[in-house]
Amino acid sequence: MLPACRRVASLARARQTLALARYASTSTKEKFRVLVIGAGGSGGLTVANQIYNRFKAAGKPLNAGDVAVLDAADYHYYQPGWTLVGAGLRPRTDFRRPLPSLLPPHIMHIAENVKSFYPESSSVTTTSGRTISYDSLVVAAGLKINWDGIAGLPQALADPSSGVSSIYSYDTCDKVWHDVDALRSGNAIFTQPAGIIKCPGAPQKIMWMAWDRYQKSGRGNNIKIDFMNGMPSMFSVKKYSDALNALRIERGIGAEFQHNLTSIDAANRKATFKKADGSTVDRDFTLLHVTPPMGPLDFIKGSAIADPAGWVEVDQATLRHVKPEFGNVFALGDCSSLPTSKTIAAITSQAPVLTENLFSVMDTGKVSSAKYDGYTSCPLLTGYGELMLTEFKYEFVPKESFANYLGDQTKRRRLFYHFKKDLFPWAYWNRMIDGKWFGPSGPFRPKFV
Repeated sequence: MLPACRRVASLARARQTLALARYASTSTKEKFRVLVIGAGGSGGLTVANQIYNRFKAAGKPLNAGDVAVLDAADYHYYQPGWTLVGAGLRPRTDFRRPLPSLLPPHIMHIAENVKSFYPESSSVTTTSGRTISYDSLVVAAGLKINWDGIAGLPQALADPSSGVSSIYSYDTCDKVWHDVDALRSGNAIFTQPAGIIKCPGAPQKIMWMAWDRYQKSGRGNNIKIDFMNGMPSMFSVKKYSDALNALRIERGIGAEFQHNLTSIDAANRKATFKKADGSTVDRDFTLLHVTPPMGPLDFIKGSAIADPAGWVEVDQATLRHVKPEFGNVFALGDCSSLPTSKTIAAITSQAPVLTENLFSVMDTGKVSSAKYDGYTSCPLLTGYGELMLTEFKYEFVPKESFANYLGDQTKRRRLFYHFKKDLFPWAYWNRMIDGKWFGPSGPFRPKFV
């Protein structure tokens, strides 16, 4: 029965892709009701589908092709899955699909990238020189991973014998598991940079999984693990940080804070860290897991819609641009200026708020009552069969979904582990990117008064 269902689903996807190809190849449209920038990550597809569905639910359906996504990516990735790959739990192919196969026929896919924004004329130009206009713009382009920000890192990642790996790329996440599983003794160092990164709990998730792997395979006494963190604490939310630091001490994992990785000498297995006082320290490693520095994308930095730091400058409650003259511009996810952790969980709560406000602006000229409170979550793996489900909102205030039923969420639970390993990937591919998953509300779209 299951193989038959898969064949049916595969045929449906194929028909959908053919329909899209016919539509895209014959359209000469240069203006759209809604233009979404970015579809290779989670925000773009999610919000494009939610916007289309919202107009339909209001009895004001958009025409096929009124909503377009602009992205030249060949593939779409479920990035949280890369931690599971690095832990040996899933193959990386589970977390990549051809982008055109995920687009419904009524949403136009423009396989190009943005070069420049012209919000004063409600238009963008693409890298090919094409000008595309819009009634409303949604930027969901993600962020830039600065692999070159650490001297020697690109070369070390390309060398299969370097002992250096990272879960922050589809191309390198399987090397993480190879290196972790192959290590028999020595020094294993896991790093986290100072500053903004996507999923700030991920650098220690893979560390906890490696620790547990070594304990379960009898190697724990032969491998010294250290967490070299550019930040001042284990986690941004004090409640969870205290619990994680206590766990670190209990498990005998070393740590240095405000130590930022600046260079790697793979040939001599040395990593150099810069301390808060500007001095440097070298550490020998046998295994080095690197979280690279990150920042805003080049085509957004310096544009009219960006803040001084390079993020799309939106109101933290409405997700609408802060400049009234750019009131038809919205943003969500990693590229936005929203002062919360950059995670897929955050996008699940941001998308319905953005959708409601964009719909209201296009329908009435004003934003709705929908407001985003900064909700985000980091399902923090702490070992095989256990996970600490951190959930919080603006100002790093905990906002836990299950505390009333299960108790304090600093307690690590097997149920939460299966959320991360099984439920969330299923919900992502089958609900979220189709616009039918709403974070803590699950499959039920939030109602805004």
